[in-house]
Amino acid sequence: MSPLQTLRLAARALRRNLMRSFLTALGIIIGVAAVIAMVSIGEGARSRVEASFASMGTNLLIIMPGSSTSGGARGGFGSQPTLTKDDLRALQNELPGVEAAAADLRTGAQLASEEQNWATSVHGTSPEFFRIRKWSAAQGAVLTPSDVDAGAKVVVLGATVAEKLFGANADAVGQLVRIKGVPFQVVGVLERKGQSANGQDNDDTAIVPLTTFLSRLSPALGAYLPGPILVSAVSDVPRVQQQVTDLLRERHRIAPGADDDFSIRNLAEVASAQQEGADTLSTLLASIAAVSLLVGGIGIMNIMLVSVTERTREIGIRMAVGATPGQVLAQFLTEALTLSLLGGLLGVAAGVIAAQQLSAGFGWPLLLRTDIILAATGFSGLVGVGFGLYPALKAARMDPITALRFE
Repeated sequence: MSPLQTLRLAARALRRNLMRSFLTALGIIIGVAAVIAMVSIGEGARSRVEASFASMGTNLLIIMPGSSTSGGARGGFGSQPTLTKDDLRALQNELPGVEAAAADLRTGAQLASEEQNWATSVHGTSPEFFRIRKWSAAQGAVLTPSDVDAGAKVVVLGATVAEKLFGANADAVGQLVRIKGVPFQVVGVLERKGQSANGQDNDDTAIVPLTTFLSRLSPALGAYLPGPILVSAVSDVPRVQQQVTDLLRERHRIAPGADDDFSIRNLAEVASAQQEGADTLSTLLASIAAVSLLVGGIGIMNIMLVSVTERTREIGIRMAVGATPGQVLAQFLTEALTLSLLGGLLGVAAGVIAAQQLSAGFGWPLLLRTDIILAATGFSGLVGVGFGLYPALKAARMDPITALRFE
């Protein structure tokens, strides 16, 4: 008997009980769909984490000022100014591993145009900030060194702020906005960055020169900077982090063994931890979904055993007219394989649809991995063969005389 004839016989047998065949394949459908959907969601989550940290800049170190102590209560890092303008200059000029360094001072403020107003976060910084954050202007230009030197009253707006103050398609460059009552001229609108790793809108911001920030928007603290310093490393971030630590400890005259009066956050380590978490979640979800495939395989074995019992006389007749045990084995294995592969293909379609719906609901990118789709489909076929083998062997080993007498 040719393979095509065996396939036709298997298809005819499955069509006799179409609903039962569908319900048997349903376990495989759910399993494959779950694997594809869960892996896609996991990949989307990982991509979202990567994009969030990429939007913050590459090889980024954040140096936070020290903590304060009052009445025995210790504040967190950043509560006590310990970083100075001289520290910033030293980081820029004395460490070859530092590509750029910039202060990132912040305050909340109400921005007002002629017709609208919007509360946002105002940053005081220098041109290096835009290089560190890999952030360029969509309209106009970013801050220049002359803006910082002159203490110019200019501002670069994030896309969200520009839209809220001037409208979605308006040209904000050259317009005037008031920040805490001080007029600033808009010199640029930044490209969209989207959400940060903690869900905040990166584009809901306004950026002014550091000198202007200290003189007009936030009380100066003498030589101290009331905020963190951002450092972009050329390469080998851990080595640069150690160099920054050594330099600041030396400048602040911290004795050996004493605690630092600053804190350094390595975003590469944070991103790696987030990445590991996303990978672990993706693996866990895929493992749970794979269990559904095994449950579907058990369903196939159960139904095939029932089918063998129901068709005992048919098996006896086939053997009596010359069918070999190998041909009977092939027929039942083909039925099991057909069920599982059809279930796998339907599961792929269902999984893609589910992944699209879930990614749209979460707002994550849809990332379908072809290797996972092929692996899930192939695994469904292996499940069909593996769990269909015992019923097929049982059918092939029947004694024709005993089978013909079966009622």
